[in-house]
Amino acid sequence: MRRVIPLLLVAAMSLAGCAVGPDYERPELELPADWRVEPETAAQLANAAWWEQLGDPVLDELIASALAENLDMRIAAARVAQFGGALRATRAGFMPQLGYGAGADRARSSEFLLPGGADPYSTQYRAALSARWQLDLFGRVRRQSEAAQARVYASEQGRRGVMVTTTASVAAGYVTLRALDRQLEIAEATTENYERTLELFRLRHEQGVISRLEVAQVESQYQQAAAAVPLLEGQIAAQENLLSILMGRPPGPVPRGLALAELDLPAVPAALPAALLEQRPDVLQAEQDLVAANADVGAARSLYFPDISLTGALGQVSNVLDELLDSAARSWSVGAEVGGPIFTGGAIAGQVDVAEGAREEALLRYRAAVLDALREVNDELAGVSAARANTAALARRAATLREYAELARMRFEAGAASYLDVLYADTELFAAELAEVSARQAQYVNMVALYRAMGGGWAAREPPGGGGM
Repeated sequence: MRRVIPLLLVAAMSLAGCAVGPDYERPELELPADWRVEPETAAQLANAAWWEQLGDPVLDELIASALAENLDMRIAAARVAQFGGALRATRAGFMPQLGYGAGADRARSSEFLLPGGADPYSTQYRAALSARWQLDLFGRVRRQSEAAQARVYASEQGRRGVMVTTTASVAAGYVTLRALDRQLEIAEATTENYERTLELFRLRHEQGVISRLEVAQVESQYQQAAAAVPLLEGQIAAQENLLSILMGRPPGPVPRGLALAELDLPAVPAALPAALLEQRPDVLQAEQDLVAANADVGAARSLYFPDISLTGALGQVSNVLDELLDSAARSWSVGAEVGGPIFTGGAIAGQVDVAEGAREEALLRYRAAVLDALREVNDELAGVSAARANTAALARRAATLREYAELARMRFEAGAASYLDVLYADTELFAAELAEVSARQAQYVNMVALYRAMGGGWAAREPPGGGGM
C-alpha cells in the first residue's frame, strides 16, 4: 500500500491535463457581408442607454423602475443564482471531501460463542475524521464543471435577454400610450367641433334654412367621432395596465412626459453581423448551451473509465469512554479504491448517445438563433425605412386634407358648395389625422424593435466562456 499510493499520485499529476471528450470549437457560420437594407451612419450601438435618445425623463424613470421591479427580471436573476450554485457544487468535486463521525455501541454476544465466564456485554466508543479524494484522471469532473460554467453564462445571457425585452417593451408601450393619448385628443377635438356644427345646423333647420337631411348628415358625423372617444379611453387604460405590470406594479395610471410629436427619433444604429453576434443575448445563450452540451459528451464518455479515489481516516476507538482520548486508543487507515465498468448492457453507450444527440440539437439551435437574428435585423431595418416613408406620406396627406377641409367649409359658408363637400373633407381629415399618429407611433416602435433585434447595446457583455479546461 505504501508503494501504491505514491504511484497513484504520480499518475494523477501526469494525467491532470487530460480530459475525455472533444474540446469546444465555435462552429463556422456563413454570414452576409451587408444587410439587405443599408443602415444610415449613426451613433454607435454601444451607447449606454439607447432609450435616453428619445429625450423623455419620464420614460427613463419608467424603464429604471421596470429593470428594478419587473418580475421576469427577478425570475431570471434567481435562475442565474441557481446555476451559480450548481457550478459551485460541481467544482467541489476537485477538492478532497472531509467529514467527521462519532458513535457509541452497546452489544450482547451469545454466551455459547464466548469463553466460560466472559462478560457477554460490551461497549465501544469511537470518534474519527474521514477524508476522500476522487482523482479526476479522465476529466469527468472537469467536463462537468465546464458544462456547469457554460450554463451559468447561458443563464446570465438569458437574464440579459429579459433585460433587453423588458426595456424594449416599456419603451414601445410608452410610445403607444402617447400615441393613444394624441388620438384621444384628436377625437375629442373633432367631437367638439362636430357638436358645435350640429347645434348650428339644428338652429338653421328650425329656422327653415336647411333640410332635416343636412342635420342628419352632421349628426352622423358627430356620432362617429364621439364613438371613438370611449374606445380610445379603453385602449389607454389597457396600455397603462400593461406598463404597470411591466414595472412590477398593480394595474393603475402611468405618468406622462413629452407628447408623441415632441419625442426625439433615435438614429438608426449601424453594425455588422459579427458585431451583432457579439451582443445578441439569445445568440450568446445558444452558444453557451452548445458549450455545455459539448462538455456533457466528454462527461458521458468518461463513464467508460475507472474511478480512482484515495481514502483515509483518523480517530479514537475505545471500550471505555474515559479512555477514548488516550493515545493508545488512536486508530487510522489509508487506502485507495479503483472501480470501473465491465458490462453495463449498453447503459453507458446510451448515455453517450443522449449527450451526442443533445450536442447536435444545441448546434442546430445555435445556427437557428444566428439565422433568426439576421432575419430580425433585416426585417426591422426594412420596417424602419418603410415606416419613415409612410409617416412622411401620411403627414403630407393630413396637411392637404386640412387645407381641403378649410376651403370646403369656406365655400359652404359662402353658398358655393353643399355640406356634402364639408362632410366628406372632415371625415377624411379625421381618419387621416388618426392614421398619421399611428404611422408615427409605428416609426418609433420599429426603431425600438431594431435596437432590441441588435441586442440592446446598453447591456454589458459578459466574457465568453467555454472551451476545454
